[in-house]
Amino acid sequence: MKTTASEHDRVEGTMSPSTAETSSAKQPKPTKSELSTFETLKARIRHHYELASEYYYSLWGEHIHHGYFLQPNDTKEVAQTQLIELLLQRSNLAKGSTILDVGCGIGGTSRYLASKHDCRVTGITISGKQVEMATKLTKDASSQNEVAVGEPITLGNGSVRFLELDAETMGEHFAGQSFDCVWISEAMSHLPDKELFFRYAFELLKQGGKLVVADWFKAEDLTEKQVEDDIKPIEDGMLLPPLCTQTQYVDSAKEAGFGVFSDLFDISQQVSKT
Repeated sequence: MKTTASEHDRVEGTMSPSTAETSSAKQPKPTKSELSTFETLKARIRHHYELASEYYYSLWGEHIHHGYFLQPNDTKEVAQTQLIELLLQRSNLAKGSTILDVGCGIGGTSRYLASKHDCRVTGITISGKQVEMATKLTKDASSQNEVAVGEPITLGNGSVRFLELDAETMGEHFAGQSFDCVWISEAMSHLPDKELFFRYAFELLKQGGKLVVADWFKAEDLTEKQVEDDIKPIEDGMLLPPLCTQTQYVDSAKEAGFGVFSDLFDISQQVSKT
């Protein structure tokens, strides 16, 4: 579905590692000046979530992401889990998978994947406060009380652990490890260097593994006025580097070695109630 420039253009999709031709429409690499600005932005993002995560929990509940509304009487909680189920359906992710949940927030999706889908999940977030909250909420949902921060907590037939980690360092941190899935929901738009993320995701996935993405996008071929009037306020208000188009994500993913497993699709209408 085509969306207007003022809407939060979004797409859910899954990509699996494979050989892909290099695209000529790559996202430009950040300059040194931009990297310095982006480091400041990351510090602001971290500070924001240190201060606001308790408020977000009171407002959104354990899932700090949009809801996928299918029926008029869907609650936000039902809609939020429906978004997770939609991504599971589109990705055809096997039960019991090992998952790296990037930008895990306070762990709602990680816990859902562990308890409902028997997955072994590692959730990472740039915020120490979110790790603290995620760990406490997971302990409350588990029979394990004496678990150190960063250690796996059993939920049903799955498990979950949380780490404070900048996603742009995950390649080095998890070097030598591999996952069945890298999952990133409404978090990649915060990352300044998208190409670096795609490269790390590809390196950390097992052969045949899947990258599951849900994010905000800007529409293609916007005018300068549309960008200034409609996109810039979103970027400034949500602490985002410049928003990308869907095509830019696909090009960067293919450049990293991915192939498209499930076609891109737009659910702006279904999440607009959020």
